[in-house]
Amino acid sequence: MTRPPRQMRLSARHVAYLQPDEIFEALPAPPPGMREASQEDHQATIASLFEGPDHHDETWVFAYGSLIWKPACDYIEMRTGLLHGWHRAFCLGWNTRFRGSEENPGLMLALDRGGSCKGALYRLPPDRRDECLVKLFEREMGWVPTAFPPRWVTVRTGERVIRALTFCIDRNSGRYVSGLSEAEIADVLASATGTRGSMAEYLHATVDHLEQMGIHDPHLWRLQHLVAERIEAAYEADR
Repeated sequence: MTRPPRQMRLSARHVAYLQPDEIFEALPAPPPGMREASQEDHQATIASLFEGPDHHDETWVFAYGSLIWKPACDYIEMRTGLLHGWHRAFCLGWNTRFRGSEENPGLMLALDRGGSCKGALYRLPPDRRDECLVKLFEREMGWVPTAFPPRWVTVRTGERVIRALTFCIDRNSGRYVSGLSEAEIADVLASATGTRGSMAEYLHATVDHLEQMGIHDPHLWRLQHLVAERIEAAYEADR
């Protein structure tokens, strides 16, 4: 019997306090030292990922964050899977455009080394593989050099082991953030807002969809509670 999703403390009510006046999906100007990625960049990435004879007809993508609730491209099959050797972490910073600002920069999810991670596996249509991957890379790697390049990983789903593409943090990147406590991360997520919405919205959507899939991430669960607590203190203390 499937367990019903847990009741989150962080809710749409909390998220509404931090909604920007307008949402802009367009890519803003890149930060210093970066440039907007070109179609040639994306095609070169695809070529490097698929060079050599070691590739099957199926192409899978492992999603662990926003790709779970907002896939970047079409897919023909979805499964849940377990990835060993990597864990979901708010380690990609500092975001001053999409879900943060110069005053309150945001932290995004990426996969960092160690532990394990449960997420979603999407199988791409084989006749449109490159088209789908370009859409995916435009979303996840709009600027170069990227701080979390795509790589092949091995994901277990049921009795099957699947080779899948995912995005892992480059610890040598200047955007890699580590060593923050959960309280410090919650402080960031409870205040950062950018052109595509707030970090609270990002966290809420991720935890909500994971729970609906039967995936409980204890770290994110604690964070959503802490973020709701902070938003209530900031916006509802006088009520």
